[in-house]
Amino acid sequence: MKLYTGNLSPYSAKVRMQIYAMGITDIEFDLPVAEFFSGKFAKRSPIGRIPVLVVDEGVIPESEVIAEYLDELYPEKAMVGTTLKERADVRVISRIADVYLMNNIFMCLGQLMPDKRSEAVVELLMGQVKRGIGALENHLGDGDFAVGNTLTRADCTLVPALYMCQGSMPRLGVDNPIIGTTKVAAYWEKIQKNEFAAKIMAEMEKGMQDRLDGTEAKRVKEAIEKAKQQA
Repeated sequence: MKLYTGNLSPYSAKVRMQIYAMGITDIEFDLPVAEFFSGKFAKRSPIGRIPVLVVDEGVIPESEVIAEYLDELYPEKAMVGTTLKERADVRVISRIADVYLMNNIFMCLGQLMPDKRSEAVVELLMGQVKRGIGALENHLGDGDFAVGNTLTRADCTLVPALYMCQGSMPRLGVDNPIIGTTKVAAYWEKIQKNEFAAKIMAEMEKGMQDRLDGTEAKRVKEAIEKAKQQA
C-alpha cells in the first residue's frame, strides 16, 4: 500500500499517527510534488486532495474513510474503543476535530496576511472553531486519552487539530481557544507527551518550517521543472 501524504496536512497527519500507533509497516509514504502543487493530482484521485491510500483495488481518498479502512483491515489493532459507547465517543470526537476544528482553520488560512484579511470571514470560521472547542470540553474523557484508557482514532484526529489551533489561530489575530479551557487544556498537555503524538507534531512542525523558510517552494519549483524536462 502507498499513502499520498504531506507533513503539514492535518488530515494526512491523523492517518500517519494511526499508522504509527497501530504498528503498520507495509505502507509507503509518498507525494508526487509536481502533480500536487500544479493542480494535476486529480488524475490520481478525483477529489484532488491528500491523504489518499493506494491499495490493490484502487484508491481510497478522505482521511476518515482511510482511518476506518485501516481499522477494518487490521481488526486486531483497531483503534475504535472497547465498548459501543466508547466507539460512539471516538467517532463524535473525531468528527468534532475534523468538521469544527480542522476544516474551519484550513479554510481560514487564506486570511493569514493582515492586509488582505476579511475580518468577517475570520470571525465566522473561528467562531465555529470555538464552538468545537466548547463541545470537546464536554465530550472529552477524564483520563490521559480522549476516550477511555487507551489511544484511539479520536486522539489521532485531535492532535493535528489542536496543533493547528495552537499554531494558526494567533497568526489570524485570534486567541488560542485551548487557553482558558479545563478538560481540553489538560488533555492537550498530557497527549503531547505520547510518543506518536510527539512524532506527528514534529513532522507538522518540519512541514511548517519548510513552508516558512522557502524550502517547500524550492522543492516544488525543482519538481515542476524536472517534470517539464521529462515531458
